[in-house]
Amino acid sequence: MLTLRSLTDYMLQFLDRKLSVDHSGNTSNASPLPEFEAKGGRTGMFKVPVRAAVHPNRPPKLELRPQPLRETQIGCFLRTMVSTESQLWAGTECAVRVWKFNDLYSAAAAGQGRGDEETAPFRESVSTSAVMCLVGDEGNRVVWSGHRDGRIRCWSMDSITAPFKDCLSWQAYRGPVLSLVISCYGDLWSGSEGGVIKIWPWEAIEKALSLTIEERLVSSLLVERSYIDPWTQVAVNGFTNVLTWDVRYLLSDSSSAKVWSAGYLSFALWDARTRELLKVFNTDGLNENRVDISLAQELPVELISGAKKDKTQSSFGFFQRSRNALMGAADAVRRVAVKGSFGDDNRRTEALVIAVDTMIWTGCTNGLLVQWDRNGNRMQEFHYHSSAVQCFCTFGLRIWVGYASGTVQVLDLDGNLLGGWVAENCSIIKIATGAGYVFTLANHGGICGWNITSPGPLDSIVRSELAGKEFLYTRIENMKILTGTWNVGQGRASQDSLISWLGSVASNVGIVVVGLQEVEMGAGFLAMSAAKETVGLEGSSVGQWWLDMIGKTLDEGSTFERVGSRQLAGLLIAMWVRHNLKSHVGDVDAAAVPCGFGRAIGNKGAVGLRIRLYGRTMCFVNCHFAAHLEAVNRRNADFDYVYRTMTFSRPNYLNCAAATASSAVQLPRGTNAIGNNSVEGMPELSEADMVIFLGDFNYRLDGISYDEARDFVSQRCFDWLRERDQLRVEMTAGNVFQGMREAEITFPPTYKFERHQAGLAGYDSGEKKLIPAWCDRILYRDSRSALVSECCLGCPVVSSISRYEASMDVTDSDHKPVRCIFTLDIARVDESIRRQELGDILESNGKLKCMLEELSKIPETIVSTNKIILQNQDTSILRITNKSGQKDAFFEIICEGQSVIKEDGHASDPCPRGSFGFPRWLQVTPAAGIIRPDHIAEVSVHHEEHQTLEEFVDGVPQNRWCENTRDKEVILVVKVHGRYTNNTKSHRVCVRHCCSANTKQREPPEHDTRQTQGTALLRSNFQHLSSSYDVVDHLWGMNSP
Repeated sequence: MLTLRSLTDYMLQFLDRKLSVDHSGNTSNASPLPEFEAKGGRTGMFKVPVRAAVHPNRPPKLELRPQPLRETQIGCFLRTMVSTESQLWAGTECAVRVWKFNDLYSAAAAGQGRGDEETAPFRESVSTSAVMCLVGDEGNRVVWSGHRDGRIRCWSMDSITAPFKDCLSWQAYRGPVLSLVISCYGDLWSGSEGGVIKIWPWEAIEKALSLTIEERLVSSLLVERSYIDPWTQVAVNGFTNVLTWDVRYLLSDSSSAKVWSAGYLSFALWDARTRELLKVFNTDGLNENRVDISLAQELPVELISGAKKDKTQSSFGFFQRSRNALMGAADAVRRVAVKGSFGDDNRRTEALVIAVDTMIWTGCTNGLLVQWDRNGNRMQEFHYHSSAVQCFCTFGLRIWVGYASGTVQVLDLDGNLLGGWVAENCSIIKIATGAGYVFTLANHGGICGWNITSPGPLDSIVRSELAGKEFLYTRIENMKILTGTWNVGQGRASQDSLISWLGSVASNVGIVVVGLQEVEMGAGFLAMSAAKETVGLEGSSVGQWWLDMIGKTLDEGSTFERVGSRQLAGLLIAMWVRHNLKSHVGDVDAAAVPCGFGRAIGNKGAVGLRIRLYGRTMCFVNCHFAAHLEAVNRRNADFDYVYRTMTFSRPNYLNCAAATASSAVQLPRGTNAIGNNSVEGMPELSEADMVIFLGDFNYRLDGISYDEARDFVSQRCFDWLRERDQLRVEMTAGNVFQGMREAEITFPPTYKFERHQAGLAGYDSGEKKLIPAWCDRILYRDSRSALVSECCLGCPVVSSISRYEASMDVTDSDHKPVRCIFTLDIARVDESIRRQELGDILESNGKLKCMLEELSKIPETIVSTNKIILQNQDTSILRITNKSGQKDAFFEIICEGQSVIKEDGHASDPCPRGSFGFPRWLQVTPAAGIIRPDHIAEVSVHHEEHQTLEEFVDGVPQNRWCENTRDKEVILVVKVHGRYTNNTKSHRVCVRHCCSANTKQREPPEHDTRQTQGTALLRSNFQHLSSSYDVVDHLWGMNSP
C-alpha cells in the first residue's frame, strides 16, 4: 500500500497541476497559437469519446496485467489461462507464468520485462515451445500444459521460484497438443490434429511422478508409451471416426462420468470409465453414421493371448484407422456437395463448457449459444451478439461468455441475459475464475479481473470509491509532436529542403509524422498500385526513397526510429519516434481509403496510422482530396467517406509483416484484427483520443482574382484572405471536419508555385494563373468537450499548437511544405497504484465488507452419513440436504485418495488420483450439482464389478491382470460452496469396498439382513456439516471388523 509520504507527494502534484492549468487546459509554459474550431462537433460520429477515471458503462476491474504494447509481445503473447485454488496460470508462446492470488493487489515487481512494467508480480518458467492448453490438477498439486511442439509438460504448484522447470514431460504427438482434460477417474486425455485422441492412464503418470529427478528420462519414456488410443475400440461399438477434424476441445462431465471431445463441426461423447465411444453427433445434434457392422464382424477380434492377439489387434487398428480417415474425408466432401460451400463455418464450435446444473454449452462463430444435455441432445439456443464466441466460464448460477469483439456477457443457467459490456478492444480468448474474480485474457495479452458478483450491487460502490482516488493513480505526461505535409508533385527533394522543413525543428519533439502526396503518379502506376492493393501489397521504390531521405534527415537509428508507414498509390504517411519514448509507443496499425475513380483508385484518398501512446489512442490521417475550385462538395464528400470508412488493420510481424506492409485497402467492419472499443456502427476514428488530419485538402479561395490575391499576400493581409477560404467557410457551416481545430494561419498560401523560384514571386504566372490557395493544411481534434477542458482521466489528451508554418524557402515542388508542432498533455493511469488502491478499498470499506460477507456465506448443509460399505455391485444413496431457506448450495464430490486395507484391518496411506479422480471400481453420480433451498440431493455411490486391468504400450494393450481383490477404502470429500464464493465447507465420507468372501467371515450374522447397515442415518441423526466429523469414529466402529 502507499506510504503516507507517497500519498502526500501525489496530492501536492495533483494540486500543482490544478493551479498551473491555463484557460486552454494545457499546462505548458509556451504560449499556444489561437485556434479556430469547426461547427458540428460533439454530436453523432464527431462526438468526443467518453473517458473517465473508472469507466461508467462497465464494472470496475482489476488490471492484473495491463494491456501491453503489441510490439513488446512478439514471440511471447499470452495464449491460454487456467486457475487453481490459489494461483492463476497462463501459457505464453515461449513459457508458463504463475500469479499467486495473494499478490493480486501488489505493486509491480522490479525488473519485470518490457510490457510488464505495471503487471502484478508473477513467476515465469524456463523457455518452452508455445503453450496451447492448460489444465490444473489440485489432487497432485500440479498443472499440465500442452505445447505446439507436441510435448505435454507437468509443473509443480509448489515449486515456482523463477525460472522454474517442469517436473515431467514427454513427446505426445508430432503435431501440437490442442486440448487437455482430466477425467473424473484421474486419466489425462489429450487431443491433437486429425481427430487423434490419446489417454494417459493415471497409473502410468503416478509411477512416473514417483521417480526421482535423476530418473526423469526413464519416467518420460514410461509415460510416453503408456497411452491408450480410444479409436482402436470404436469399430467394436459400430462407429466410424467421423471426428477427423482437430480435437480442439475436451471437457470432463463428472456428473455423468463422460468426456466430450469436439472439433469445429462434430462432437464425440465418451465413457470416462471404460473409455468407450458412446455417441458421435454434429453441431445440429444429428447422430453421425456408423460403420458397417458386418465388416467389423468379419475381422478376427476375439480375445486371445500372446503375440498372435497383439498382431491381430495391431493390424485391425491400422486397417480401421485408415478406413476411418478415408470415410472422414469422404464425409467432408459430401457436406460440401450438399451445402454447395462451407456454409457450416458460421456455426462452427468455438468454445465448450459445462455448467453446475450439468448442462453443456457451446458457442459458435456467428455468436450462437447452444445448450445440450449430458447425453448430447440439443436442447435450445440463444443469440445475443453477432460476434464470434471465443470462450466460456461458469461459476455458481452464472455463465460468462467472451466474444471476438471484446464484449463480455453474463447469463443465468436458463440462458437469460443478465448483463454485458465491452471489456477489451480485441477478442476475449480465455476466461477463468478464482479469488472472487472472473479473469479475462484478451488477445493482446492483458488480463483483467471482474468481481464475481458483477453486474451487481458492489459495482457502483467500488466505482465511486475508486473514482474518488483518481489523483493517486493519475500521471500527466508532456510531449511534442511534429507533423508535416507536402505535395511533392512527383518530384524529389534536396537534403537542404528536408532539413529546412523538418530537421530544423525536430530537436525537441518526441514523435514526427510526415504525410506526402503525389509521390508517384501516372495511369500505369495507379493501375499497378490498385492491383497490388487487392492482394495486400503496397509501397514503391520512390516511396522507399522518400522514407530513407526523411529518416536520414531525422538521424534515424541514432535519435529516431521509424515505427510505421503506409503507402496508397501517390499517398504516403510515416512516423518516427524518439528512442527515449519508444517504450511508450506501440500497437501501430495502418489503413488506406481510395477516393478516386469510383472510390477504387488511390490518386485521391487517404492513408492513416494509429498508435497507442501512454495508453491513449491517436490517429494520423494523410489526405489528398478532389481538385479544382468548384469541387467543394466533392471535397466534403471525400472527407466524410474517409472518416466513416477508414478501418485500421493490424500490420503483420513474423506471422504478419511490419506496419510498413499493410493489408488490403478496406476490410469490412468487424474483421479488423484489433478494432477499437467502438460503439456499434461508429467509425473507428470516432473512438480515438486524438485525431490529426494533414494533407493537400485542395480547398481554394473564392470570390477573388489572381491579382487581388497576389496583392493581399504581398501585403501579408491574411485576415481578408481567410474570409475567402473555402475550408474555413465549410467548417463554419459544419459541413466538413466537424468539431476539429486549426491554428490561425499566419503564412502565405502554399499553392501554386513555379518550381525552383524563391520568394512570393514564384506564384504561378503561366497561362492558367491559378489563384493562390491554402491547399495544404493540418487540423486536429483532442479529448476536450464542452464540459471538460482540463487534462485528466476524463479528458486524457489536451493539445495546443505552438508552431504552424510553411517552409516558403523550399522550391522543389509547386506546393510548399507545411509543418505543425503540437504540445500535448496526456493523462494516464498508473495501474500498479490503482491496483493497490482497489485492494485497499475492498479491505477497508465497511459497507463493502458486509456485503461481501453476506454474499459469500455458505449455506448450512447436512449429509446423511460419514461411512459407506459396499460389496460387489452394491449401490448406496448419499443424501445432501440444504437447510438454508433462501440460498442455493453447490456441491462437488471428489476422491481424496484410495487406501488398501491391510491384514491388521488398518488402511494404508491414501494415494490421490489425478485431479482427485475416483478409482475405476467406484461410480459416484452425480458428482456435482445444485441443491435448491430446503431440498435434498441424492447421490448414487455404486461399486462396479471387478475389471481386468490392462497395460498399454503405444496405444495397444500388452498385459492383463485381475484387479486387486483386497478390501479398499476411499475418502470422498463433499465440498459445498455458495453462489459467489470460492470458499468451501467440506465433509468426508469413508467408502469401503469389502470383497464378498472377506465380508462373510468378518461381519456378524445379524448384519446380513441389512444390506445398507452403516450407510445411512435416520432423519433424527442428521448432523450439521460443520460438526459432522465428530461422528466419524462412531460410525466407523459400527461395521469395523
